[in-house]
Amino acid sequence: MAQTASFKDYLNSFLLIELLKGMKLTGKYFFSRTITVQFPEEKTPQSPRFRGLHALRRYENGEERCIACKLCEAVCPAMAITIESDVRDDGSRRTTRYDIDLTKCIFCGFCEESCPVDSIVETHIFEYHGEKRGDLYFTKDMLLAVGDRYEAEIAKNKEADAKYR
Repeated sequence: MAQTASFKDYLNSFLLIELLKGMKLTGKYFFSRTITVQFPEEKTPQSPRFRGLHALRRYENGEERCIACKLCEAVCPAMAITIESDVRDDGSRRTTRYDIDLTKCIFCGFCEESCPVDSIVETHIFEYHGEKRGDLYFTKDMLLAVGDRYEAEIAKNKEADAKYR
């Protein structure tokens, strides 16, 4: 029995059966339609609920929405959000510091869900990077700048997703 198995292995090896099976598989897919996406030029479809880069939003009058309730900081499982607040002259509370460390963030969306005034949102932006750790530490000014730049897109996505909330 052992001789038969070894002779069969020798014959398969000598006739290059594995190579022929591999070439058959390659030939099967050689003329089929390609599914490779050339990324910078072509984009794949994105889910409407994709969670990407964070942004802080403002009201139409230019005032920031965040009321420093710190719910997003409390609900964040990765403890990636740091908030410090102060009371203004008119008695309202606003943030003096709002930082998100994206190296800690797990993009769960809890911060967005917990915000009572829709201040913090996760945009559909996924094309950002950092070359060192500090590059992915977003401050309040940076988050407000992202929100200002993409406010039209953020509002459109919030409106489209409103019926599911």
